[in-house]
Amino acid sequence: MAKILDIIPYKILPARMGGQKGIANFCKYLGQGNELTTISVDDNDATHAENYELIPLFTKKRSRYLNPFYVFRIKKIIKDKNIRNIITEHPYMSWMGWYQKKVTGINWFVHSHNIEFERFRTLQKPWYKLLKLYEAWAYRNADKVFFKTKEDIDFAVQNKMVKKENAVLVPFGIEIKEMPSDRLLHKKNIYSQFNIPDNDCLLFFNGALDYQPNTDALSFILNEINPLLLKEETLKYKILVCGRGLPSSFNDLKGYSDRNVIYAGFVDDIVACFKAADIFINPVVAGGGVKTKIVEAMAYGETVISCKTGAAGIDLSSCGKKIIIVDDNDAIAFTKSIVENTKKNIDTPLSYYENYYWGNIIEKILPLFK
Repeated sequence: MAKILDIIPYKILPARMGGQKGIANFCKYLGQGNELTTISVDDNDATHAENYELIPLFTKKRSRYLNPFYVFRIKKIIKDKNIRNIITEHPYMSWMGWYQKKVTGINWFVHSHNIEFERFRTLQKPWYKLLKLYEAWAYRNADKVFFKTKEDIDFAVQNKMVKKENAVLVPFGIEIKEMPSDRLLHKKNIYSQFNIPDNDCLLFFNGALDYQPNTDALSFILNEINPLLLKEETLKYKILVCGRGLPSSFNDLKGYSDRNVIYAGFVDDIVACFKAADIFINPVVAGGGVKTKIVEAMAYGETVISCKTGAAGIDLSSCGKKIIIVDDNDAIAFTKSIVENTKKNIDTPLSYYENYYWGNIIEKILPLFK
């Protein structure tokens, strides 16, 4: 049984968004059979922590990323619990992990969720070059770096941010081992809730709508894809949009209610929507890292249609015919793919679950811990 400390720089519990789920489930499965302690901000709801202890050490102030006081508190926790491994989620608090490695001799891992400086470069943040230097320093000094995608590993190795032998693939995972058997039940419930005709194909889009890449994708759906779908006279469909933070300029999509668009806002049981929908549409063309909603959509049985950029990092070899990829910003090809797949009913292959199930992912990295 390994004794591990994970430093998490922001709120993850209760886990609602993809990034939060990624860390929460990573810890949940890593904590099975190991003694896992996590340190995070003080506004987490620790009652949601499964198989691990959460210590609310950090305040929500931005100064938490640089506060030297924390390293001494962390050192005491390491000593009291006889911890031999430390993980820093993202590179931001990596200096704390580096310090503990130097003074205590423990293993230090960085859990990368995307190439951070690249994400901010695509978002046109002027300080991305400073982040690049710091991120590369963190990856080069850690014992191992966990990356979400093979593409991120290749990028980091080619840019001399990490040695190939120190890069480990730890994808965003799922918690089910096979195709869900209750899709029909959830379809009936969701169709009833939103007054969707039984014969309509349900298209689904979900994400944090105050995040610019998702906002741009929604605009593309509303103004480019949907007008083309409306011209398909024999196509019966509805587009269900879920997510918090929709800008006020969209006026809750009231102007699209007569154009087969349903806006549900934030939904507590998002899994029900995933299971009920036929096709997940993902015309995202910016932002970094793997799109966790794609991973979840296929796990719950949806066919995914995505732009090329939005599908970056997905292991296509395990997906079978459950994902269709089109060129970025090609509304005609995207619409054609939707029309061609509205009547198809293909199960997600077993290889997908074998590759993305959290239990299998964690089992592969356990030998790395002392």
